[in-house]
Amino acid sequence: MAEEIKCVINDPKNGKSFTKAVEGTVLEGRKIGDGVPGNLMGLTGYELKVTGGSDDAGFPMRPEIDTAHRKKLFVQKSIGVNVKRKGMFKRKSVRGNIISNNTAQVNIMVTKYGTKPVQELLAPAAEEKPAEEKKE
Repeated sequence: MAEEIKCVINDPKNGKSFTKAVEGTVLEGRKIGDGVPGNLMGLTGYELKVTGGSDDAGFPMRPEIDTAHRKKLFVQKSIGVNVKRKGMFKRKSVRGNIISNNTAQVNIMVTKYGTKPVQELLAPAAEEKPAEEKKE
């Protein structure tokens, strides 16, 4: 059984994000910045772009590290680092930019829109059911 990856799909037009779980094999091997066809997420006619993510232990993915493994970096201010003083460096563990079987969550942005709105295709069914019950 393949593990699922939680995808957070961001719609920059509306400023809303939607969550969808997909099989890990669908996105495995792709990097941050790569394009993804929308039909893999149930968004026919859409084009998407991977913008980030994190692994199963919560370590953030960094776009400049070309690996699927964790690395310990000695960095100043950047993704996954919070410095308290000017000039302060920290050694932080981060994940590379390649999606692997250890990736738990991926951030995805819509770059090209299809015919139907994103909200209509990815809206949770729980929101629609109470509206139908009120009509009856």
